[in-house]
Amino acid sequence: MKVTETKLKGCFIIEPTVFKDARGYFFESFNEPKFEALTGENGHFVQDNQSASTYGVIRGLHFQKGEHAQAKLVRVIEGKVLDVAVDIREGSETYGQWVGVELSAENNTQLYVPRGFAHGFSVLSETAVFAYKCDNGYHKESEGGLRFNDPDLGIDWGIPEDKMNLSEKDLILPFLKS
Repeated sequence: MKVTETKLKGCFIIEPTVFKDARGYFFESFNEPKFEALTGENGHFVQDNQSASTYGVIRGLHFQKGEHAQAKLVRVIEGKVLDVAVDIREGSETYGQWVGVELSAENNTQLYVPRGFAHGFSVLSETAVFAYKCDNGYHKESEGGLRFNDPDLGIDWGIPEDKMNLSEKDLILPFLKS
């Protein structure tokens, strides 16, 4: 397993070791002791989520606040997405900065998004199945979000504007300055 910290402290790209042969492939998608040893982060997750989406869907940018904040370990089971993490930790040297990582069924890459980050993704393939682990359970009253097209963030989602598909909820989220 190869672990690379992004420019955002605590946010890691994880590339598993994939074993391929004539039958197909095998890789260990998660191992708590290895994860903790390589990242220094808590690897105890309590909830797994999965979504299926079509080309042009943008989900996010979402986060949980306060005691219900969540760290996420995300990956793609089918298709390809641009996964985005935004540092919203007040006082952080990289507050308001973001990273985007292409995650796909082909590259098996994962992104660890720590607590204190907003998270979202855009679907770059015809369809995508997206899976993620959370270190804290979902709590509706603690959910928050940022507008996908916040000009101060300047995220390029890799989707033409006329092909973007967002929920009504995501279209009205506030900007970071709010």
